[in-house]
Amino acid sequence: MACSSCGVELLPHSREYVDDEGRPICDDCATKAESGDKTPKPYDLKTSKYLLGDWGGKRSKLKDEGISFRLRKYLVPQVNIWGGRNTNTAHTTSGQMGYAIEFDFEKLAELGGSTLYIRARQTWNDHTAGIRPDVGSLSKPYGGAGGRSDNELFLDKYHWRQRWLDDRIEFRFGLLEAKDYFDRNEYANSVYSQFPNAVLELDPTFPNTKGIGVFAKVWPTDWLYIAAGAIDPDRINTHNRHGTGGFDTAFHGQDKFRAFAEFGLLPDKLPNAGGLPGHYRFGCWLTPKPKTVIMEDLDGDPAIKRRSDDVGFYLNMDQLVWKENNDPKDKQGLGLFARYGFAHKDVNRLSHFWSVGASYKGLVPSRDKDTLGFGVAQTILSKQYRREIDTRADRETVYDLYYSIVLTPWCKISPDIQVVTNPGGNKDARDALVAGVRVQIDF
Repeated sequence: MACSSCGVELLPHSREYVDDEGRPICDDCATKAESGDKTPKPYDLKTSKYLLGDWGGKRSKLKDEGISFRLRKYLVPQVNIWGGRNTNTAHTTSGQMGYAIEFDFEKLAELGGSTLYIRARQTWNDHTAGIRPDVGSLSKPYGGAGGRSDNELFLDKYHWRQRWLDDRIEFRFGLLEAKDYFDRNEYANSVYSQFPNAVLELDPTFPNTKGIGVFAKVWPTDWLYIAAGAIDPDRINTHNRHGTGGFDTAFHGQDKFRAFAEFGLLPDKLPNAGGLPGHYRFGCWLTPKPKTVIMEDLDGDPAIKRRSDDVGFYLNMDQLVWKENNDPKDKQGLGLFARYGFAHKDVNRLSHFWSVGASYKGLVPSRDKDTLGFGVAQTILSKQYRREIDTRADRETVYDLYYSIVLTPWCKISPDIQVVTNPGGNKDARDALVAGVRVQIDF
C-alpha cells in the first residue's frame, strides 16, 4: 500500500491516516494537510465526502483537534425470486444507522498512540434475519440483518487502543468482536461494502464472539505479524438480549473466555522481494466452555455428552495478481482470495468450510472506483450430524456476484445476485435465487 499523495510505500503497521477522499496517506502528508490552508471549501454535492458536508469547517477542525465522527446509513432491499422455502412475499428491506466517534488522545492530551472508539447502531426490519427464513439457508443472504428489535438504538462497540514503538505493538481493550481482528480479508471482509452474504465475510466454522475482551498485535518485521485475543462469550443473557456490555459475566463467576491467535505473512514486504501486495494468514481458536456432543439419543452417561476445550483453525489469503498500471496511487486491478476453516465434527454442526473468489476494481472504463466481485462459498455439515441427526444433510453452496457503484464520495450502490444450492445443507431443498441492492450513505 502506498501514500496516495506522495507515492511513498506505507508500512503495513502504519497509522491509518486518510485524505479527504478516504485514500491512505503517510504521516508526513497528513501533517502537511493539517498545517495547510484551513479555509472551508464551498459545499459541492458531487464531490463532498459527506452528504452533510464539512459543517462549515467545524468537522475538519474537530478532527484536527482529535475528535472524529462517522454517521453512516445502510439500506438493503432483498427478494427471494425462486426456490428455497418460500417465494410468496419473500422480500424485505433491512437497514441500519451507525453512529461512531473516535477520540485521538495524542492530539487531545498528548498521550502518544492512544485512542478511544465508540459506536452505536440503530436497526429496523432486521429482527427476522432478512429473507433467510424464506431461503432456508445456513448463511444469511445479507450478513448485516438480524439480531435486534426494530428501531432500537444500542451501544454496539467500544475500545481503548494503545500503540507503541512506531505502531509495531498494538493493544485494545473493550467491547470487541472477534471478526474485526481475526480472519480478515482484503477482498471479502465486509457485508456492507463487498459481498453481502455472511459466509463470504467470515468463515462460519469460526466462533465469532462479541463481548468484553482484549487484543494484542505485534509486528516483529514488516512482513510478519502475530495477533492474539480473548473475548467473553457470555455477553448475551436472558434478561437483556445483548447484555450490559459484558461486565456482569466477564468479571464474575467462572471465566470462559474464547481465545484466538493468528499470524500473517506479507511476501511483498520480504527483503528484496517486491511484487504485488498480498496477505497469507493462519489462525486457531479455543472455546473452553463445554459443548454437547451431537448424539441422537441424549440418555446415558452425561460424561459422554459434553466436551470442553473445543479447538479449530483457519487459513486465509488474498493477493493482488494484476494492476492496470504502475502508479502507486492507482488501485485498479484484479485480486484473488481463498479461505478454509475446520471445526471438530462431534460438537459442531458445521465442520468444514471453503471459499474462493475474485475482485476487480476499475473494470469498466471511466468507472475507476467501482468494484466487481464474484465469490463461491461452501459450508459442509459434520459427518457426526449426518449420522446421528439428519442423513439428508450434506452441504450448502453460495454463488455471489456484486457490483459496487460509487455515485459520489458519500453514496455507493451495490446491486447483487446470489444462487444458493441445497439451502440449509439439505439434499432435498430447492435451490434459491436471491437478488438485492445495498445503498450506503455517509452523512
